[in-house]
Amino acid sequence: MTLLFSPIELAGKTLKNRIVMPPMTRSRSTQPGDIANDLMATYYAQRASAGLIVSEGTQISELGKGYAWTPGIYTNEQVAGWRTVTNKVHDAGGVMFAQLWHVGRVTHSDNTGGVQPISASAIAAKGVKVFVDTNGEPGFVETQLPREMSKQDIENVLAEFRQAAKNAVDAGFDGIELHAANGYLINQFLDSQSNARTDEYGGSVQNRLRFLTEVVNAVSDEIGSQKVGVRLAPLTTLNGTVDDNPEQTYLAVAQALNDAGVGYMHIAEADWDDAPLMSVEFKQAIRKAYSGVLIYAGKYTKERADEALAQGWADMIGFGRPFVSNPDLPARLKQGKPLNSHNPDTLFGGAEQGYTDYPTA
Repeated sequence: MTLLFSPIELAGKTLKNRIVMPPMTRSRSTQPGDIANDLMATYYAQRASAGLIVSEGTQISELGKGYAWTPGIYTNEQVAGWRTVTNKVHDAGGVMFAQLWHVGRVTHSDNTGGVQPISASAIAAKGVKVFVDTNGEPGFVETQLPREMSKQDIENVLAEFRQAAKNAVDAGFDGIELHAANGYLINQFLDSQSNARTDEYGGSVQNRLRFLTEVVNAVSDEIGSQKVGVRLAPLTTLNGTVDDNPEQTYLAVAQALNDAGVGYMHIAEADWDDAPLMSVEFKQAIRKAYSGVLIYAGKYTKERADEALAQGWADMIGFGRPFVSNPDLPARLKQGKPLNSHNPDTLFGGAEQGYTDYPTA
């Protein structure tokens, strides 16, 4: 028995193991309306043996939507759709958090009802493409130049995050995860090269942290800080967000989230072939700054997961693509059974094929 299969406490729940199914976009919501559905409920319930499931990113508003066919959590119909999912996951013995998502500049007006995207600053995510479905013609288009958010815009988005957290709990989720990684809105405020503001939301590290901490405070006031997690990606440059001093910035983030008392930090390591590696020293410094549950994800094997948990800088480990094709992943890892490979052609959009039809061992 390794630590990976030992229980851990989170948000008032005893999780049965330390294996996390991390958020993964699958683009199978019901259209029109971006509504979670029965197929999605089956998919997540099949994977309820994870200690924790974090839903795919679910947009908190129409303007927060970056890609066609992703689910939302801001209408009554969307909340009802997610309730179908959480009921089925709970019936299967699972614990599930909703990942709340605002993409900021990583979108196109075809996805936002014709409205210009918003961001920390009026800086485009150059060379980044997003998936749209324009009048039944799906395809990829380049993102558009966003407008810099006004103070009123910031207030509006804070209110949307607060309402989305309430909606998530109303939909039966056990908590929420804020998507502050991979170049989306919160990340656009955090990283120095996507934030050129000269007011209290830009410039110094503490100023660039302000939007994140205000979002954390808003959702914590609504549902309690222990039911809040935050996903971060300190070294990734996805969607054009780059920080000039990521260790300084993200150690400050870790300290701020520790002070806020959030339930967990979820760190996505860069996982492409020539990606920069997070040093063990950086991870240990984050551990020193943050005393809550620390989740790491990024091409982990059982062996690497065991090592991370044993060294103490991680408390749980996310397994992304392996969960796509192995609904019974925890049992396979525990028993040393081989893993199914995923079909990359069925990751986004479609129906049962490559989604709910992967076999168990």
